[in-house]
Amino acid sequence: MNKIEGGVTAAAGFSAAATHAGIKSGSTKDDMALVYTEKAAEFAGVFTTNVVKAAPVKWDIELVRKKKTVHGMVLNSGIANACSGVQGIESNRLMAKGVADQMRVEPEDILTASTGVIGYQLPVDAISVGTVELCKKLSEEPASAHAAAVAIMTTDTIPKEYAVETVIGGKTVHIGGMTKGSGMIHPNMATMLCCVTTDCAISKEMLQKALSADVKKTFNMISVDRDTSTNDTYIVMANGLAGNEKIQTEGLEYEAFCEALNEVTTHLAKMMAGDGEGAHKLLEVICNGADTKEHAITIAKSVITSNLVKTAVCGNDANWGRILCAMGYSGVEFDPEIVDLSIKSKSGELALVNAGIATDYSEEKATQILDQEEVTAIIDMHMGNETATAWGCDLTHEYIDINADYRS
Repeated sequence: MNKIEGGVTAAAGFSAAATHAGIKSGSTKDDMALVYTEKAAEFAGVFTTNVVKAAPVKWDIELVRKKKTVHGMVLNSGIANACSGVQGIESNRLMAKGVADQMRVEPEDILTASTGVIGYQLPVDAISVGTVELCKKLSEEPASAHAAAVAIMTTDTIPKEYAVETVIGGKTVHIGGMTKGSGMIHPNMATMLCCVTTDCAISKEMLQKALSADVKKTFNMISVDRDTSTNDTYIVMANGLAGNEKIQTEGLEYEAFCEALNEVTTHLAKMMAGDGEGAHKLLEVICNGADTKEHAITIAKSVITSNLVKTAVCGNDANWGRILCAMGYSGVEFDPEIVDLSIKSKSGELALVNAGIATDYSEEKATQILDQEEVTAIIDMHMGNETATAWGCDLTHEYIDINADYRS
């Protein structure tokens, strides 16, 4: 498997575009994006667990339930189109129809996604102009994929895209994706929009199976601020142009596809966690030696969501007691007197706790390890063989600054 260029245009037959429609008043950045394939793509999706669901989420859920194929996905930033009533539902349909009319397909052939401020209406005139421009600008060039990734950013500081190629059934297959997400990020997805494209031939049923399993290991294992959004959307579209024998059952080819998909989404998930609003560093928590997979996941998530752990990491403070505390209120029964804990980064690795007791570690060395852009905490429960990894970030003053005046 190799990393390649192209993001959502890495897969054969997929094109992308971005444009400035003027959705958010005063902004001059591109705020609409389109990902499209002329050859209809089988598709799958998972969505927010929040009871409050945005209009595009409702639209996409219905399409996943009722349709086998689609041609593309149109996305906007600046306004979430959530809590927007009947008008919001109609505006979302018009956004899909705007693309469909230009490309001579049906509105139900176009998925939608929105991100931004909740409770505002999409400016229909701007959306209408935007969809026309997007269709004119469609291109398979990597630059267009990059522009689309930039257009869906809100408080993100960097665009997030990743692509790989692998061999499945003797054919070269490409998988590429883009995502956005910086705040309102919490396990069970986030204010996260993710669009993944592939030219692999795979059935809708197996694609949904792969995606549903993958999200548990990737996007459901990140947290920035413990808030689950109204707009979470993770879509995979597969147009089959790689020419491999269609994957319709589990087996070696299916496993190879899942491995490649996971490579893409793991990188995207880590990029989102590391780009948390106001964050200075990515925090990775690995829980080893748990008695069950569920317990390993619960422990890892509990640690990355602890505000006290996050602030300690921000301050380069090896306050390991906060990690054990977060483990202790997770709901998992364990013996704290057999737990080991260490930290590592590119500055080295250091054991902080052995059998529940502090080691004679150097605070100076601990500070050096924590003072890096990526920091890992490694927990060993000594209860079994199960493991899980979760990703989060430090909690800084900037997070408050960003969210205290988000609407203004």
